[in-house]
Amino acid sequence: MLTLFGRPHRYCDGVSRRSFLKIGGLAGASLLGAGGGSLSLPQILRAESQSGRRSHKSVIMVYLSGGIAHQDTFDLKPEAPTEVRGEFKPISTNVPGVQFCELLPKLAQSADKLAVIRSIVGLRDEHSSWQNLTGYSMGEAQREGRPNFGGVISKSQGHVDPLLPPAVDLFPTMQHKPYNSGGAGALGRQFDPVKAEGERIAEMRLRFYSKTDLADRKKLLDELNGFRRSAESEETPMDTAQQRAVEVLTSGKLVEALDVEREDKKLRERYGIGSPKHQGDGAPQWNDQLLMARRLVEAGVRCVTVAYGFWDTHGGNFRALKERLPTFDAGISALVEDLHQRGLDKDVTVIVWGEFGRTPKINKDAGRDHWPAVCNALLAGGGMNVGQVIGSTTADAGHAKDRPVHYLDVLATMYDRLGINHTDLIRDQADIPIPILPPGARVIRELV
Repeated sequence: MLTLFGRPHRYCDGVSRRSFLKIGGLAGASLLGAGGGSLSLPQILRAESQSGRRSHKSVIMVYLSGGIAHQDTFDLKPEAPTEVRGEFKPISTNVPGVQFCELLPKLAQSADKLAVIRSIVGLRDEHSSWQNLTGYSMGEAQREGRPNFGGVISKSQGHVDPLLPPAVDLFPTMQHKPYNSGGAGALGRQFDPVKAEGERIAEMRLRFYSKTDLADRKKLLDELNGFRRSAESEETPMDTAQQRAVEVLTSGKLVEALDVEREDKKLRERYGIGSPKHQGDGAPQWNDQLLMARRLVEAGVRCVTVAYGFWDTHGGNFRALKERLPTFDAGISALVEDLHQRGLDKDVTVIVWGEFGRTPKINKDAGRDHWPAVCNALLAGGGMNVGQVIGSTTADAGHAKDRPVHYLDVLATMYDRLGINHTDLIRDQADIPIPILPPGARVIRELV
């Protein structure tokens, strides 16, 4: 893998690491040498020849680690008993008859650009990102090598720009391991989303690897190829994919796309920078990553996944949401508005969701516990029919009442927006056809 180091920082788990940018998995011959990890860009770029090229549609998936309280955000129940409705009041949005939480005024004024699904069902009580990213439980996905969303896109559609990866994963390494994202699984590590992680991504520059350094590494690779030729008695010159790997590093396109300091100061203020500090054992609430996601899809990346915030509010639910929802409101609304202002709303789909909802009844610690029976999701862009609410819940927000929407249908719709038929089979690295999603998933008709 390629690792670009920035300044050292200490994460919430107490482990001292460095900010870094990883590209892919392992390669037989490394541009970084035997002692410094390996660069799999040649593998990634070879994969391009296996993948068709289509129009540049993109998805930004924002995963809310821990599961956000649906009845305290987009499905308030002001008529419910005190132990259910909680502390927050609803406010009107710019869509008649639709209300959001009072702590989400900016999203309320962007509601005409949003679709809210209030009746997501089918999720398990599983504290992980795997269902959201693969459509399978973590155990199934790990056991069977089910590819995540970015891996499927990388394999089936390939690169828009040969100097940019099809998929980028902005998930940081979280202390609760199941929150962390998997990879392309059985499709092969060459289709793993490029992982860009760390608290100072915007500080990374290709100056850390000068052209002289790269030339040294190219020389090393040539020497390794020479050794292989002598050992195997066959010609193995530096191939096109390996040459393009050097071009990717020299171009700096990916690092530039991650550099939010290139943006207008007022736009960054509109997003609200947030903080790279991890919350609890989950993700940071770092709005710069939302801006990075927009920059990446605009540059030519097809899929960007972002782990955002920590919403596992077993205790102090309302205190935590008072602190976190204003930042959430600023960042998500800015992302949606930014895509519209740049004319990207037809091509870029945004999905914001977590692994489940929270209990209808407030517990003794003023918190809400896990509630997989129902939750909500926020969608935007993608040329979808927005300015609407799909589905409803019972009076206590405990179960789907009208139009239950299975979470697999959300994933099927995301694939549809990219031009991928979720019922197709995709071939793994052993050339065995495997399903993209479990059977039964359907595109959400109200959206498309």
